[in-house]
Amino acid sequence: MTVGPRVTLLSKPGCHLCDDARLVIEAVTTELGVGFTELDITADDELYTRWWEQIPVTLVDGEQHDFWRVDADRLRAALRR
Repeated sequence: MTVGPRVTLLSKPGCHLCDDARLVIEAVTTELGVGFTELDITADDELYTRWWEQIPVTLVDGEQHDFWRVDADRLRAALRR
């Protein structure tokens, strides 16, 4: 059975908060051996309409976990559940 990435980062180009979030997510997912993916909301009208005011948005297992900033300890705890 193949399991996809547990963490998704919704971002857009030129977003400094997205850059910061990516660094935290990469560090935590690497530490825990968990996959992550990133989606550019500007490439998808539905994602853009839903999330543009909150990016970066972090999803864990498809559910919204954080927006604007990512706390490493909080993300780590969510992934250990």
